[in-house]
Amino acid sequence: MKIAVIGSNRGIGLEFVNQLSEQNEVYAFCRSASEELRALKPAKIVEGFDTSNPASMSERLEQVSDVKFDWVLVVSGILTSEGLDSFDHDRILRQFQVNSLGAIECARQFSPHVNSGGKIGLLTSRMGSIADNGSGGMYGYRMSKAALNAGGKSLALDLKDNNLTVLLLHPGYVKTDMTNHSGLIETDESVKGLVTIMQSKGLEQTGSFWHTNGEELPW
Repeated sequence: MKIAVIGSNRGIGLEFVNQLSEQNEVYAFCRSASEELRALKPAKIVEGFDTSNPASMSERLEQVSDVKFDWVLVVSGILTSEGLDSFDHDRILRQFQVNSLGAIECARQFSPHVNSGGKIGLLTSRMGSIADNGSGGMYGYRMSKAALNAGGKSLALDLKDNNLTVLLLHPGYVKTDMTNHSGLIETDESVKGLVTIMQSKGLEQTGSFWHTNGEELPW
C-alpha cells in the first residue's frame, strides 16, 4: 500500500512510519524532518507541510501529484492546558487552527489523491468526547478535538459516495513529548492498535470513533 503520514517527525506519527514502512510505501509529511525520521528512510519525506497553512499543504501535495494513496493518517496536533483561571484565547484559537480546521483541511486536500476503497484516519482524542468528560478543564484541547470529531463525521458522509472510509482514532494516553512522557502506554503499543483498527474497519464503520484498544467511543 501507499500510505501518507502527516505529522511524521516525532511521537505517534514517527511510530506510524516505523511500523508501516516495512511492508508499505510510506510518504512522510512534516514541517521539518527529524533525524529519527530520516533514519527510518521512508519512501519520501515531504518537508514544509504545515497543517495550519492551506497554501503550504497544496504546494507540497504537488510534489506527489502522481501518487494515489491507500491510507492517509492525519496525526498533527498540539496541546496546551487552559482552565477557567487560565482561559487564553490565543492559545485556544491556535489549537482550533491546528487540531480541527487544519486536520480537516488536510484530509480535504488529500481526498482526491486517495484510491477508491481507501481510508483516512484522523488522530483525535477521547478528550473531545462530551459524554466522556468527567473532569472538566482543558478547554482548548477538548473543544478543538470535539470540533475535529464533528468535522470528521461530516467528512465521512461527504466522502462515502467516493468509496472512502473516514475513521476518528484515539491513541490512548501515550508517552510522548506532547504529554511530557507521562502517559500510560508507549507509542509502539498505541500505533499497533490504531493500525489494527485501520485494517479492520471499512465503509460500514465510516465516521465512527475508536480507542486504540478496539473500543468504540461515545461522542
